[in-house]
Amino acid sequence: MALIDEQNTAEPPVEVEVRESLLESIASMSVVLVIGLFVMTFIFQNFEIPSASMVKTLVIGDHVLVDRTTLAPQTKWMPLVRYRSAKRGDVIVFLKPHPETPGLILVKRLIGIAGDRIHLRNGVLYLNGVAQNEAYAAMPAYDGDPNHVYQSYRDDFPQDLEGISAQASANHAATWAAELPSHIQDNDLVVPDGMGFAMGDNRLASLDSRFWGFVPTENILGRPLFVYWSFDTPAHQIDKQSIGERLGFIGHVVLHIFDGTRWKRTLHIVS
Repeated sequence: MALIDEQNTAEPPVEVEVRESLLESIASMSVVLVIGLFVMTFIFQNFEIPSASMVKTLVIGDHVLVDRTTLAPQTKWMPLVRYRSAKRGDVIVFLKPHPETPGLILVKRLIGIAGDRIHLRNGVLYLNGVAQNEAYAAMPAYDGDPNHVYQSYRDDFPQDLEGISAQASANHAATWAAELPSHIQDNDLVVPDGMGFAMGDNRLASLDSRFWGFVPTENILGRPLFVYWSFDTPAHQIDKQSIGERLGFIGHVVLHIFDGTRWKRTLHIVS
């Protein structure tokens, strides 16, 4: 019996192009925008570092992605999210207490939590009586640099109450200096319940809890995870707030996006 080679003689299927209607396209884009808005509002958020208060950890012009969920109050409707309390050593993003401008957001390192005893001697942090070896902190050098001149209110905190109260009233230093003695025991500052004590890693140029007080735990918004982009930004850029100055800097960024980007800081983990 001869073998018969069977072939498919059916006509190939006709491809039909399906097009979305305008209404369907709008609906699809709306879903993407809603999801993106939810993620960037409640889960992650981006912030730019405008000052040198966190050098060496973060520098001016760093753009960081902030985790908005881990340190947030726990919710029952999102059981898969891992929550925890802020810990000593965490870099935190928070609303400044007693802000000169409403909604002022700062980034500092959480040095002490409720019950901790804190003092500084010659710029060295003592936590619960133990001197801390902080490799991330820019410490006083007292090397002749005018910025490194010893300041008792800054380097021997909380010893110099008069020096603290003499600081700019815009930072609520006078109010804090009046409250401060009630939190001092045996020359240590004792952090009360529901509060944290935060300091910038650049101890020489950081307006932090030494000058305006404790951070309520409910003010903590999250923690920066990593630097997703860093652009070489002058220190005085934070003072340029007019529309013209802002537009001018945007133009500068566009022109220097490649040579002004700090490529080595891309994906730098914040710790």
